Amino acid sequence: MVNRRGVIAAVLGFVYPGLGHVYLRRWVRAVSWFVLALVTAALVVPESAYQAFQTDGFAGLVEASESFGLEVTLSLLVIRVLNVVDAYLVAVRDTANNVAERVPTHGDADADAAGEPAECPACGKELDRDLDFCPWCTTRFDTATDDAESA
Repeated sequence: MVNRRGVIAAVLGFVYPGLGHVYLRRWVRAVSWFVLALVTAALVVPESAYQAFQTDGFAGLVEASESFGLEVTLSLLVIRVLNVVDAYLVAVRDTANNVAERVPTHGDADADAAGEPAECPACGKELDRDLDFCPWCTTRFDTATDDAESA
């Protein structure tokens, strides 16, 4: 089964390094990838591209980028690919940890022993483990903390 959160994080990470980690609420990692992408671009992109952007705007930058060498293109691509892989793996690891740490509190909405994703007992759609309600049908679940507070 494909990890939907991982795919979304990977796609966002491909759009710009760090966005996938923002989606996963991994703030330090997001800022780290964002800064790494900026520093890499500052180190490998030639000065002529910056000058073209200042004089001709975005069109000048696109024209200047066509003359980038292989090392510039590969450097920027490697950062992007590594970010995509990291975002996907973080999402998969988070999902696995959430399944392992889940305490049964609302019956059918919990993951079963095989590690299948939690499903809403009312509508049957996949649940986000951080929420105490179904975002699809708004069914509210009792949590272990709610039970402790009521006692």
